[in-house]
Amino acid sequence: MSKLLSQKIAPSPMPAEIGVVDLIDGYFTAYNSARLREICHLLSREVMQEGVTVGMSLSGAMTPAGFGVSVLAPLVRNGFVDWIISTGANLYHDIHYGLGLELYASSPFLDDVKLRQEGRIRIYDIVFEYDVLLETDAFLREILKAEPFQKRMSTAEFHYLLGRYVREVEKQLGVKNSCLLATAYECGVPIYTSSPGDSSIGMNVAAIALEGSQLVLDPSLDVNETAAIAYAARETGIPEVEGKSAALIIGGGSPKNLLLQTQPQLHEVLGLEERGHDYFIQVTDARPDTGGLSGATPSEAVSWGKVDPEELPSTIVCYTDSTIALPIMTAYVINQCQPRPLKRLYDRRDEMLAKLKADYEAAKAKPTHLVSTPIPVIEPERELIATYPCGTPIRNGHRKG
Repeated sequence: MSKLLSQKIAPSPMPAEIGVVDLIDGYFTAYNSARLREICHLLSREVMQEGVTVGMSLSGAMTPAGFGVSVLAPLVRNGFVDWIISTGANLYHDIHYGLGLELYASSPFLDDVKLRQEGRIRIYDIVFEYDVLLETDAFLREILKAEPFQKRMSTAEFHYLLGRYVREVEKQLGVKNSCLLATAYECGVPIYTSSPGDSSIGMNVAAIALEGSQLVLDPSLDVNETAAIAYAARETGIPEVEGKSAALIIGGGSPKNLLLQTQPQLHEVLGLEERGHDYFIQVTDARPDTGGLSGATPSEAVSWGKVDPEELPSTIVCYTDSTIALPIMTAYVINQCQPRPLKRLYDRRDEMLAKLKADYEAAKAKPTHLVSTPIPVIEPERELIATYPCGTPIRNGHRKG
């Protein structure tokens, strides 16, 4: 019988007490619960193994709900996530917890006009004081003036420095459980953001630029560094262990694209290998038929060279709320998998980038695949036009209105 048809549905009454593994394995039997079960199995049996480099993209308001501390930091600390691409908003709201600021579970049906009058902010059913934003902004503007930030850098270096300062505050305040940024700093996990200006962090970076700050977040550095990470994933340095690359996508949006575009960057633009990510795992509520990237399927990604076509059986999409799926996936993996040694990819950025650059230069000098002929660039002819002193063109002796 086909492997796809090999799991018999054998329902049994739910016991009074049950662990997460038995719950998922025994009761997530169909539809998106089955896809979530398949994700848990793929993660625990293949992805979280030696030789696999795991990149995570993160969108949606995960950290305001506390997931930076409760879910994502444990994944990082246990070596299950090697590098991250996140929205800036997730990293900004993660800082609240590192600074010991308070957010509250509430109701999505509050009077927002009244909340505004009371100086409170709402993210659906999460409520916090407006001062939480102001205190976080003040912290950011103060540390961003420090000398280490006064240069051009990738967002990975930026977030590493930011995590270092946040971790020091956590120590001073006695914060028991570190936030995502502080944990990633300690574990050497690089965090990128695909849209540096699109968050309150970016807004504060822009504010200090008005004061003469030399800090510049360079997207080109991000593109090259992330491509270098995907390229280096092919070599493990472990005898007889093949290197593989996994894309773990929470939500969609531009973080998803920056994670997946590493492969077209390697083969389409740099002329290097054409392979694609070996694993594609996504949790999303976006439909594929609207043409948006958030809902784009693994098979569509194959056409772009983002996913290895031979690895389509190792691609799964679960259509559900990430706030439901992410804690379940994390609980299952932590229960079933031994912690992996930290790869500390942040510390290896220069090494990986040097390898990418050297191979790119070699490929340019000696292409191994067909290179298209550039379209010739033709400068448009500019017509000399007489004008009146005010600048209005003169046409055949008549003023052109």
